[in-house]
Amino acid sequence: MKHRDGIFATIALTLSSFALAGMMYTDVYLAAAGTEVRGVNALTHEVMGGGLAGRADGLASAKTAAVQQ
Repeated sequence: MKHRDGIFATIALTLSSFALAGMMYTDVYLAAAGTEVRGVNALTHEVMGGGLAGRADGLASAKTAAVQQ
């Protein structure tokens, strides 16, 4: 029984590794990663006290540029 569980775990790990590797080379992954980086950057500026009110035009143009890509 332990051997069968080990075999299933190995197969599941292998399949999930291939699925993750395949996903990383798609445009969807790159777009999601870029959006996450921009979101974290905006959140960092907000938390540090920079505020988003003064950068509203910059954020709007960044969103427009991201949509156009």
